[in-house]
Amino acid sequence: MSQPRLLPVDRPELSPLPISGRLRSQLVYFMTPSGSPGVPDLAENEFWIARDQVARWLEEGVFYLVSPLDSANATEVELSEEQEALLSWLEKNGIQHVRVVE
Repeated sequence: MSQPRLLPVDRPELSPLPISGRLRSQLVYFMTPSGSPGVPDLAENEFWIARDQVARWLEEGVFYLVSPLDSANATEVELSEEQEALLSWLEKNGIQHVRVVE
């Protein structure tokens, strides 16, 4: 199996970012839900990660996870080095729309 990469759909002139399988499975933590204002229709394996959220996560160094067993409470999770590198890449390059390719 080849290493997953993120293609910057809204910045096609940039090189893809290689990511681990683990980070690939964590992209859902950062994606902006479909139907949110400003989010275009997304194809399979595409994610929209809102610029303002990226800046907030980087500033705070954490993100929040809601448990499917307890949706009333969220757990604060410290960013891993790999997650922080992804968010920094998005912010530095002004990317919001990515596609995962295997």
